[in-house]
Amino acid sequence: MKNVIGTVAAQYGNSPTLLQLIESMNQYFDPTINFEDFYNYVWNVDTAQGFGLDIWGRIVNVSRTLTIPGALLYFGFSEQGDGAQPFDSGGTFYDSVASTQSYVLADDAYRTLILTKALANISASNAPSLNALLQNLFPNRGRCYVVDMGNMQMQFTFEFALVPYEIAVLTQSGVIPRPAGVGAQVMQLDSGSTFGFS
Repeated sequence: MKNVIGTVAAQYGNSPTLLQLIESMNQYFDPTINFEDFYNYVWNVDTAQGFGLDIWGRIVNVSRTLTIPGALLYFGFSEQGDGAQPFDSGGTFYDSVASTQSYVLADDAYRTLILTKALANISASNAPSLNALLQNLFPNRGRCYVVDMGNMQMQFTFEFALVPYEIAVLTQSGVIPRPAGVGAQVMQLDSGSTFGFS
């Protein structure tokens, strides 16, 4: 009972019932398991899951849900762009409303996005830093890098195909910083079918 007395206010120090309740709680309740679970599922970003990652996302200001623009097919001529379809192709008249879909990132993809955003928050907006961010965001996928196009323009070049949610990560999530006043564009290269010189 001596270890319990130190945690009780002096006025209750001689109450055998209260002291026995506290001693029983100390024997049957072990809070270290809860602390370990909290550390593993919330505090440690490398092992956090579900709501723990959502908390980290709020801390670094990046959302788990991305809006991906859907394919817009409408009746028109080829001069109008990629969405225009000729006669008898099923296109509808253009109504200027593009369909969208929400995409919720899985835990592993969201963890990578959170860590990349955390790195972006403390990195400079120069080419070496941006290249490191791209390599963290797309590991083992192929070459991706930043190109200075001049005239306050830069280009994110990917020598592999991006899926729609990855394009949404690049264009909507705010993870990849860019210097103030600099325009940015995303370019995907298919090295197998692109004409060029070695």
